[in-house]
Amino acid sequence: MSILAWIILGLLAGVIAKILLPGRDPGGVVGTTLIGVAGAFVGGWISARWLDHPVSKDFFDAATWASAIGGSLVLLILYRIVFGNSRD
Repeated sequence: MSILAWIILGLLAGVIAKILLPGRDPGGVVGTTLIGVAGAFVGGWISARWLDHPVSKDFFDAATWASAIGGSLVLLILYRIVFGNSRD
């Protein structure tokens, strides 16, 4: 996938992760995109390293989407643990 495809995947994965885990998070499109893209990389790494299922380079692969959304959820949870309610 190209860099643009990773950014689009990250944006969509970040939005889906925010929908699945509502609450106060780093806001805006930029924050969602950064968490989503980082989550896509984290999810792909976890999938390849511990689940023995390397992520496909195909944009529409279900495993790619699942790992990106899962990684985004992990990063959102870690963000909330580390920063808590500092945005109040």
